[in-house]
Amino acid sequence: MLTMIVGTNRPGSNTRKVATHVEEIYAGLRVPLRVLDLATLPPEIFSPSSYANKPKSFTPFADGILQASGLVVVTPEYNGSVPGVLKYFIDMLKFPESFDARPVCFVGLSAGMWGALRPVEQLQMIFGYRNGHLFPERVFLPQGR
Repeated sequence: MLTMIVGTNRPGSNTRKVATHVEEIYAGLRVPLRVLDLATLPPEIFSPSSYANKPKSFTPFADGILQASGLVVVTPEYNGSVPGVLKYFIDMLKFPESFDARPVCFVGLSAGMWGALRPVEQLQMIFGYRNGHLFPERVFLPQGR
């Protein structure tokens, strides 16, 4: 099963709208897809103690990554980078097994003309460092308002 990460916790975001469209595409292809929407992260994961001891409420998120045959990351561009919640989510996942040898692809969207090129390239570096298998094609959605 594939897992899609909706890379923001902003309510009513365009990222969620794009992710919903991606869900529809996979449904049409009859490809099972699990969605991890960072807007639904449990509040207790943001406690400083979570670095050492993950709350049980985070288990479905961690398992959603560990059990995935591949990942789709949908990210907006915030201030020329990835949203802080997406980076924090990545930091909370087990190292190195969460992304090790796991295929991953990226969809980026922004209000600017480059369609989240910067955050996608930053995510490629992060996932590459964590030994993910990066799909070479990328989708950029510019001026997505």
